[in-house]
Amino acid sequence: MYDPRMMKLADVLVGYSTGLKEGETIYVEAFDIPEEMVEVLVDRIYKAGGIPLISQKSNRVLRRIYRGATEEAMKLIGEVEMEKMKRADAYIGMRGSYNITEHSDVPEEKWDLYKKYWWEPVHIRWRVPKTRWVVLRWPTPSMAQQAEMSTEAFEEFFFRTCTMDYSKMSAAMDALKDLMERTDEVVIKGPGTDIRFSIKEIPVIKADGHLNLPDGEVFTAPVKDSVEGVISYNAPTVYQGKIFTDVRLRFKEGKIVEATASDTASLNKILDTDEGARYTGEFAIGLNPYITRPMKDILFDEKIAGSIHLTPGNAYENAFNGNRSRVHWDLVLIQTKEWGGGEIYFDGELIRTDGIFVVEELLPLNPENLK
Repeated sequence: MYDPRMMKLADVLVGYSTGLKEGETIYVEAFDIPEEMVEVLVDRIYKAGGIPLISQKSNRVLRRIYRGATEEAMKLIGEVEMEKMKRADAYIGMRGSYNITEHSDVPEEKWDLYKKYWWEPVHIRWRVPKTRWVVLRWPTPSMAQQAEMSTEAFEEFFFRTCTMDYSKMSAAMDALKDLMERTDEVVIKGPGTDIRFSIKEIPVIKADGHLNLPDGEVFTAPVKDSVEGVISYNAPTVYQGKIFTDVRLRFKEGKIVEATASDTASLNKILDTDEGARYTGEFAIGLNPYITRPMKDILFDEKIAGSIHLTPGNAYENAFNGNRSRVHWDLVLIQTKEWGGGEIYFDGELIRTDGIFVVEELLPLNPENLK
């Protein structure tokens, strides 16, 4: 007997998030998740008349692959993964892991090979712009520990956030999308933060359950050379298996000219990956009413109600500002009262203060109205 929550999640993934149609192929990458969930997904895909292309992967095995890979090996793996992705109309990526730092001892030069031959061509250049895709985690005891919750409570939290009424959220997002499309200058202020940039004529996208689960953000990108000032992120972040806190970035003419953190040397090494890593590729406003604090998992943390993220690195094709990079690092600033507060201004008008929208047409996006 399958957990009914699995079947409800499969309905959201296949029926809503990817909108799979009869005769279409969907590529499912399952990383360390229960076989039962994969079985439920296969059944739901067949029910929709689709063709499931399944790849079950292990983060421990991937660590071995990354650490030992030569350029020739990584290039071949990337070519095979690309062929699978090219066959897909839609994609589901679901990750579960008992150790968020499993890949922390993969050497930088091996990460560079992975990003060059696998991640960037297959996911950044093909999957993101050319398939209907959704990515999500799977609840594990380690994730519950990160969230400082019991395993049972975290599972309930996970399924509640991933299967909420995203159609209701999507309708409420329309007003914010319209306002951002009319906006030129964005100013963000708060403790250690005073930054401004333009989003003029950059497309604005609703992330309403079709890209991530959980979801809940509206994003665009800064005009590449327009970012000026300093931003101090207050949510811890994990990148390539390493945990960073107290990340602070100073921008001049769009470029990060000063960067400090709990591990400043590693931070700057990542930002020196390529030229685009020191420019931004995304600006987003977090809106999920059930996510209120960070848990060192970006798929959750970037959706925190009352947060923003300003992202060093690659811009998405559907909100493109001209920036290309092998890096895309969503760094989160929470602006609720509990986290120090802060304000967002659009063209000089106060839009949100201490994480709460104050403009009439945006009130439906406040947490109490989305639950």
